[in-house]
Amino acid sequence: MLDQLPVFRDKIESLKGPVFVFGASGFIGANLFNEIFKIRKDCYALTHDATKAWRLKLLNVPFENIVHCDILSNNSVQEVFEKYKPQTIFNLAAYGAYSKQNNVNLTYETNVIGTVNILQNCTTEMVYIHAGSSSEYGFNCTSPKETDRVEPNSHYAVSKVSAAYLLEYYAKVFNLKTLNLRLYSIYGYWEEPDRLIPKLIENARKKQLPSLVSPDISRDFVFIEDCVEAFLDAALKISKETSGKSYNIATGRKTTMGDLVDTSRRTFNITQEPQWGSMSNRKWDLAEWFGDPGAFETDFGWKARTPLETGLSKYSDWQAQIKYEDRVIPAFENPKLNPVITAIIACYKDAQAIPFMYERIVKTCNDLKVRYEIIFVNDNSPDNQEEVISKICDKDPNVVGISHSRNFGSQSAFLSGMEIATGDCVVLMDGDLQDPPEIIPAFYEKWMEGFDVVYGVRVQREMKPHIHFFYKSFYKVFQGLSYIAIPRDAGDFSMIDRKVVKELVDLPETEQFLRGLRAWVGFKQTGVPYVRPERMFGVSTNNWTKNIWWAKKAIFSFSFAPLELMSYAGFALTGLSILGIIWQILAKFVFFRDTPQGISTVIVLVVFFGGLTILGISFLGEYIAKIFEETKKRPKYIRTRIRRGSKSYKTADEIRTLVKQLRK
Repeated sequence: MLDQLPVFRDKIESLKGPVFVFGASGFIGANLFNEIFKIRKDCYALTHDATKAWRLKLLNVPFENIVHCDILSNNSVQEVFEKYKPQTIFNLAAYGAYSKQNNVNLTYETNVIGTVNILQNCTTEMVYIHAGSSSEYGFNCTSPKETDRVEPNSHYAVSKVSAAYLLEYYAKVFNLKTLNLRLYSIYGYWEEPDRLIPKLIENARKKQLPSLVSPDISRDFVFIEDCVEAFLDAALKISKETSGKSYNIATGRKTTMGDLVDTSRRTFNITQEPQWGSMSNRKWDLAEWFGDPGAFETDFGWKARTPLETGLSKYSDWQAQIKYEDRVIPAFENPKLNPVITAIIACYKDAQAIPFMYERIVKTCNDLKVRYEIIFVNDNSPDNQEEVISKICDKDPNVVGISHSRNFGSQSAFLSGMEIATGDCVVLMDGDLQDPPEIIPAFYEKWMEGFDVVYGVRVQREMKPHIHFFYKSFYKVFQGLSYIAIPRDAGDFSMIDRKVVKELVDLPETEQFLRGLRAWVGFKQTGVPYVRPERMFGVSTNNWTKNIWWAKKAIFSFSFAPLELMSYAGFALTGLSILGIIWQILAKFVFFRDTPQGISTVIVLVVFFGGLTILGISFLGEYIAKIFEETKKRPKYIRTRIRRGSKSYKTADEIRTLVKQLRK
């Protein structure tokens, strides 16, 4: 059932591709996308917030087939249309169907403006199938034909009627192939767990019944597999005569809540008596709500063929097979519960440590029950690091290997990985195992609480005391000099939310100091204390010269204090010089007429002011050098190869295309 190929395989193969499914993170959209994607890989799930797309996460949809698109932005829609050039578009994006979706403005923006934005980017060669709603009929809900009057009884219904008229307009005026499918009560796999049928089946598997409304309330229940086939038939058989029309997707059978419960008790051998009225009727619950699918059957040959008892049995089997209570319900209640964590490891002379790093990260993520992506960035290491990374890529498709043309430094290595990371958050780590993967759960806990950046605070370093004193002193001085609040004793080791990653990657500056930039972009941040261990293998690539270089880079990137200090010194010493001249004159002619005329004072002053001038010029030179470096606009790094699992991208065009595809 989960991996079973759809019975309408031939129809899926006949679709014109590429195929877009807008609203693929929703109930019907996820089913439609999943069935098509089983057969062909040129189908793309479009969603405005992949971090909350719990269905797509549980379906393990590859990141390259999930496309971010905000249909409220015509620019966003235009961009994805130009990039992928879809030929078949299914639009199931909607807002306002559920009581918790009560933003009236967003209802009209999503259902009307969003539809306009998509239609504006369609051409006459494309096919556009729209998910309408039976609620468009509103008060006229008793088996209406498509030619009957619509009487919307809610903002959602009015917005869906507006969208239906939009489709008709674009079909008649612009000759687009459009169709509106007015869906009745669709039920089945991946429906929200708090809805009627999922609750009913969840309880029925325990031989129980859920809370119920009045037994007279009626629906027209259509199984999800039949609904998916209706969309496929619509896309394949649309014609000039049918384009722009609305059709009912229904069984044509009225099923009351009493009928539903009787069928469930019979199908699942439930002896418990129903408690009618144990749940209040909702304002949209009607006694005569069912449809007439005759027109769609005549024009497209579709008919709902799954009896209610069969659909309920299939859905029950699916719940058992997918471990519904353990996977689906928790993911629904917390959409971020099943995120992808991308660990980015900057590697230089770390060949021995990399296998241990990999094993420890995988174990940590498995213990957390989260999916992982690991990006090893080989910053042109002279050892056999690339070979070690390639072996890991060969055995694990979740591992990515990046190779640089030369050693660009850890900051560039992190950015190189961040640019193509696909996770909901990234963890930055050095490859020498001084950033323990076992701290990730503490980061993750804070991230789940809502913090966008969680950084590691080094409360203790396993190193020689004098070196430890140097680091502590630098961070204390740097914190005092910096014009932004940079956390003390916080290195690159951190967990960063995807939206913050995007901001960091988009920053234009060439020379980066990530822990400073991380503080500069803002967002909600917090620290997690940890003990930084010594290297497990080899010796540190840092030395006193490099540490001083790092200190200069940090100070001159995030502080104007050296320039300000020279300004203050200039004013102070100029004042002292004036006072000294006045004193010399007074001493010579008033107080001490026999004052000796030596040159020692002159020499001392010349050396002192000369040294001060050179120091000031050197400070100024550091800032000018940074300006010079930024104006050259050289790339931050150059990649020579990217490995994704066993697949290798080596040419410049291949790498450029992959990066463009991954950078969302």
